[in-house]
Amino acid sequence: MADLRSEFVGIKSPNPFWLASAPPTDKAYNVHRAFEAGWGGVVWKTLGEDGPPIVNVSGPRYGALRGIDGRVLGFNNIELITDRPLQVNLAEIREVKRLWPDRALVVSLMVPCEERAWKAVLPMVEDTGADGVELNFGCPHGMSERGMGSAVGQVPEYIQMVTAWCKQASRLPVIVKLTPNITDIRHPARAAKAGGADAVSLINTVSSIMGVDLDRMTMSPAIGGMGSHGGYCGPAVKPIALNMVAEIGRDAATRGLPISGIGGIGSWRDAAEYLALGCGNVQVCTAAMVYGFKIVQDMIDGLSNYMDEKGYATIEAFRGMALPTVTDWQHLNLAYTEKAVIDQSLCIQCGRCHIACEDTSHQAITASKDGKRHFEIKEDECVGCNLCVNVCPVPQCITMRPLPPGEMDTRTRQPVQAGHLPWTQHPNNPVGRA
Repeated sequence: MADLRSEFVGIKSPNPFWLASAPPTDKAYNVHRAFEAGWGGVVWKTLGEDGPPIVNVSGPRYGALRGIDGRVLGFNNIELITDRPLQVNLAEIREVKRLWPDRALVVSLMVPCEERAWKAVLPMVEDTGADGVELNFGCPHGMSERGMGSAVGQVPEYIQMVTAWCKQASRLPVIVKLTPNITDIRHPARAAKAGGADAVSLINTVSSIMGVDLDRMTMSPAIGGMGSHGGYCGPAVKPIALNMVAEIGRDAATRGLPISGIGGIGSWRDAAEYLALGCGNVQVCTAAMVYGFKIVQDMIDGLSNYMDEKGYATIEAFRGMALPTVTDWQHLNLAYTEKAVIDQSLCIQCGRCHIACEDTSHQAITASKDGKRHFEIKEDECVGCNLCVNVCPVPQCITMRPLPPGEMDTRTRQPVQAGHLPWTQHPNNPVGRA
């Protein structure tokens, strides 16, 4: 049996599946239910300073983007940090950690960008017995307008400064949560490391407007006819998050910095992709909000079965294995060639591949043969783009066949070359040919 136990910056948990700081981790009741369901850890919903209470809207806080089958592809939320008193949260955190000593319990924090505020709240959190703190430099709405959240996360100098304050004021591991609302994720990650962060977590939500109600001509959701940009999360942000994780993982300045992966994780496969790109664990929110806490059981079973099948005894056995395959475009092998192949025994004659290729690509798929409806690849026109594979509704009906070195490429009338042909030596490169 695969061993799913995780140790992230010294924080141990029975599996790598944590709940992210969000509504599902706002109170002890939720966290108890999560741990009973099998979650390995939680990041408690973001706490603020001990002062006037946070006031959330008493109206729609969420918007959803749905696929044509009705499934949720993404959530948008305008909820702020916890609106429960700080001392109530701290008491519940202490009690939960006492009852669940084997689970990871990290506390998310967001206070004004003042040394006094950070150094006041950290000892109170440490006194609860929590395992670590996560600095919320990512929230893109509500708090950012107050000079917190992503307003800090978009300024590397502030990230480094606040992280250093926290490392000086607490013995707990410090995880810095990064905002995706920035041009180059490497800069804030470098700043977090320079400030002494033990790890980074990413991504937080993407600043967004979910939609427009065309009957009322208001934003959706709206509060009394007005709306505000919110934070976007869920399956649709996963590709953005994976890219940012990989950028940090392969950057020389941050290589080796522990990463907690967040963004669109709804299955064991999603989690495994993050782990394969170097993450030490993963955090989940949207999937739990849509399907409930017991979804973690499927994640645990699925990851365990995958690891058994592949012969990975521990998470460390495959963590980061895919990261070396991430490179910049100019380093891709331009001597490599693939062609599409249609399995006629699986083809349902829907014609989606033909329409997509004919209208928007390279006119490389026939529509008829001997006067009958028939779809087949024209190899002399196929550039191997795999658009047809992605639009075909039948799994494995259209696949890609790599051409081995020496085989004639009927499109270029040239044999496929062996080895690597860099962009600098490619005939289509207008400058810099070696």
